[in-house]
Amino acid sequence: MAELVFFSGTMDCGKSTLALQMEHNHRARGRRGLVFTKHDRAGEAVLSSRLGLAHDALEVADDLDFWELVVTQATGGRVVDYLIGDEAQFYTPEQIEQLARLVDEMDVDVYAFGITADFRTQLFPGSRRLIELADRIQVLQVEALCWCGRRATHNARVVDGHMVVEGEQVVVGDVTGVPTAAVEYEVLCRRHYMRRMTSQAARAQAVSPEVLPFDLDLCPLPGPPAPPVGMMEP
Repeated sequence: MAELVFFSGTMDCGKSTLALQMEHNHRARGRRGLVFTKHDRAGEAVLSSRLGLAHDALEVADDLDFWELVVTQATGGRVVDYLIGDEAQFYTPEQIEQLARLVDEMDVDVYAFGITADFRTQLFPGSRRLIELADRIQVLQVEALCWCGRRATHNARVVDGHMVVEGEQVVVGDVTGVPTAAVEYEVLCRRHYMRRMTSQAARAQAVSPEVLPFDLDLCPLPGPPAPPVGMMEP
């Protein structure tokens, strides 16, 4: 039976690499499918991995109707066994519902890949709808790491070298062909996300450029505790 599967994780955990591997595996077994992406780092109409792998893809615009597209393909005699959708967090909730309908009514397997929460730790609308509708949610086992070495759990937005927690939900950064993009993204553990401590901020505060201050906090440290009652100096 067909399934709607949501593969989720932070940036740098290998989502796009796995999407490309799944496309290869299914096609190698004679299955026929379509590959989609949106706002890929390499530009439009391409699914790319940070490892340097890439595959042609259909760019997902907000007005794309997955149901209508696949029905048109089937009417024209093209078999569609599966869909692979990268950057699915950027899809609209209506598009996620269309994908679910393809699974239920046309027996098409749908494999969606994306991050769940944005730089404000709020769910993307597309990811929220996937969590609500998916047959399975699979967290990728390859762990991205914070600069401190802990498991990274949060995606941080860095603008001109400073971490921000306000702004538009979708701002594409780290794009190929933009040599000095003002917007970048970094994965952090919860501890350093809450402290607004990016790797650049940590290095700026380090005693030595070669040593990262694992316990450094950008927030002012509290003063020494008051002495217990009865131990006050006269």
